[in-house]
Amino acid sequence: MRIHVSPQLLAASLLLVGMSSPVFAQQLDWAQKMFSELKVDFGNVASGSDTRYQIEVKNIYKEQVRILNVGTTCGCTAAKPSQKVLETGETAYIEVVMNTVKFKQQKNSNVDVSLAFTDANGATTSKSVRVPISAYIRQDIVVEPGNVDFGAVDAGAGARRTVRVSYSGRTDWHVQSVQVNSDYLEAEVREVQRSAGFNGASVINYELIVQVKPSAPVGVIRDKINLLTDDAANPMVPVLIEAKVEPDIVVSPGTLLLGDNIIPGSDRTYTVVIKGKKPFAIEFIECESDLECFKVVMTKDVKTVHVLQLSFTPPEATGHFEEEFTVTVAGRPEPITFMAVGEIVASVTSASQGG
Repeated sequence: MRIHVSPQLLAASLLLVGMSSPVFAQQLDWAQKMFSELKVDFGNVASGSDTRYQIEVKNIYKEQVRILNVGTTCGCTAAKPSQKVLETGETAYIEVVMNTVKFKQQKNSNVDVSLAFTDANGATTSKSVRVPISAYIRQDIVVEPGNVDFGAVDAGAGARRTVRVSYSGRTDWHVQSVQVNSDYLEAEVREVQRSAGFNGASVINYELIVQVKPSAPVGVIRDKINLLTDDAANPMVPVLIEAKVEPDIVVSPGTLLLGDNIIPGSDRTYTVVIKGKKPFAIEFIECESDLECFKVVMTKDVKTVHVLQLSFTPPEATGHFEEEFTVTVAGRPEPITFMAVGEIVASVTSASQGG
């Protein structure tokens, strides 16, 4: 059984112990308990690289929690919340960004987040959480552009991007391999130039080629890959990867809500829109069950938007009802599916006859 603790109870606990033990008090800090991290260390990063991180802030309490303010103590960092009001169970993200273009070498900052809640008696309690931020911005390595941003990628299509990695320093410096953390990304690196620079230093250029695999599922990919170098002191150079994999065809609504008071035998008509990025034809639509409750009028025209009218004759059985539809699209290997759900209730006539 999950026991729900309110921040007001935690605050009261702090008063009872008289704040005599800083360690104990910190363990009971209601605001800190909402944070996924209380410290962010980016480590060694390349100059110009897109260096950012999302700190999760989850409301684990019964009261509504408000994010009053988010600020930083150094111009080398910026931070902003994804939302400012958190109901019970909701999560906000504080995105922290390090400026690696303007600033160099070791940079230390803090993100200060002020939160508040109001209890049942109308009393408001606020608290500030400080999250230290640090990074060492290398001057000898530059990544252009600062990240690998694919933008929108069609599901099943995959995509490919290239960024330039430049190094100035040791003549025998090499990128040895690429470390990929995601099952949906591939990456390789190849040397394109090695020449003499100023004061005996070498200028070495690499191309980093990153691919989103066609097997990547619909959703957001936000990950980093690491260039592994032969620099014994700082062997790893992280590069941020971002992509949004979108379906080529979308059904709206994804779940068709039939209603909560459906009477058996009472016909209803619903509209479903199937929209593609390119014109397509629907070959046929099938229902998973054998109830034959639905009829649809459709054509096999090739077009970008198909508006379907579904006629529904509710069955006699009362209770929860759901049906899964499978839409077969010409030339598309995988079908599209969507659901219809509702609640069927007994009619007044049926109820009186049953009594």
